[in-house]
Amino acid sequence: MKKTLIILFAFLIVACKPSLHSGSPDKVLVFTKTSGFRHKSIETGIETIIELGLTNHFEITNTEDASLFTTEYLKPYKLVLFLNTSGDVLNANEEQAFETYIKNGGSFMGVHAATDTEFEWPWFGKLVGAYFVNHPKPTTATLNNINNKHLATKHLPKQWIRFDEWYNFKSINKDINVLLTLDESTYEGGNNGTFHPIAWYHEFNGGRSFYTGLGHTIESYAEPNFRQHLLGGILYCLKR
Repeated sequence: MKKTLIILFAFLIVACKPSLHSGSPDKVLVFTKTSGFRHKSIETGIETIIELGLTNHFEITNTEDASLFTTEYLKPYKLVLFLNTSGDVLNANEEQAFETYIKNGGSFMGVHAATDTEFEWPWFGKLVGAYFVNHPKPTTATLNNINNKHLATKHLPKQWIRFDEWYNFKSINKDINVLLTLDESTYEGGNNGTFHPIAWYHEFNGGRSFYTGLGHTIESYAEPNFRQHLLGGILYCLKR
């Protein structure tokens, strides 16, 4: 009987302990529309972000319906995340609504093929931070962690060796803050030279932006280091 009372008392202490997160969860819109190449990892990526949200107090809505990009619809969301989008995915009115969202303090996050999106919209190019050019076949490469203070990289080693599809970029925004670079001497097919950014963040036009070039493969989303990298980017965009 005494043991039962001790267990019950301990349960009551835990149950009465205040939550680390008060109020409603932050809302995140995960956008996965493609009009070009469609990654097989999209569905796994959605599931991963939902799992991260359940344990980190943010709520996911996933859509491929670009018509939802209106000023009114986007207003409740603290972050709009382009997960492996590709091609021309928004019309002129939807683009204007998204610009307004960012100018009003909303955040943007792009994963992998987000840089293979909206090539004819210069504002988006500056927001995402660069545009995709091409890539060699998926391979193992070494990433240099050049900023271990950021939420997305502080858990990573100084050199991170992993397998993925490595993008080459053009029109790189000079104002981005680079977190990870690729060591082109460790794989074949890199053409950005001695400084090849692959993950970065910056503030742009009133909002926050984070991009990672990682996340091509389905297997990526089971990697603890990559999952924490994704989470760090999300938390940065949620201003936590």
